Amino acid sequence: MTYRELKGKHENEVNDFPFIFAFNNQQFAEGMAKFGLSPNDTDKIYKFGNTGGFYLRTDAERLHEMLTRHEKEMQEAIDADTTGEGFIFEMFDHELADHEYIVSGDESSTLDALGLEPEDFEKNERLQHGLRLAKKRQRERYEAGDDQI
Repeated sequence: MTYRELKGKHENEVNDFPFIFAFNNQQFAEGMAKFGLSPNDTDKIYKFGNTGGFYLRTDAERLHEMLTRHEKEMQEAIDADTTGEGFIFEMFDHELADHEYIVSGDESSTLDALGLEPEDFEKNERLQHGLRLAKKRQRERYEAGDDQI
C-alpha cells in the first residue's frame, strides 16, 4: 500500500468515527443532541485534545484501538521499506509538500506531523535517505515550476 493510500484509509476511518466538534455553546448543544445527550451530560464524553472535538466515553476503547492500529500500520509500512526509496520517500515527499517545506526550508513541521522524534530519525539511515530524496524531489519540482508540490 502506498503512503497516500494508507493515509487516506486512516483519514476515512477517523472521519467516520463519531466525533462532534464544537467551538461555542450552541454547537456544543447541537453536538450533544447528536449523541442523544443534554449539554449537562459532560460526564459521558471526553474531549479530543485541543481540536474542539468530543467523543463518547463508551467509545474510548474503540478510539484507542483505532489510533493504536493506525500507528502500527504506519510503522509496519515504514519497516517494510528496506531502502527508504519506497514508502518512506513517498511519505516524506507528500508531507514536505503538505507542510510547505520548499517555502520555509524547515523540515521540523513535517517530522512533527509524522510523529518522528529527532533522535529516532537520526538513528535510522532509511529515514534519512528517504528524507534526502524527498527534499531533492521537492527542489526539482520547484525549479521545474511544478505547481503540484
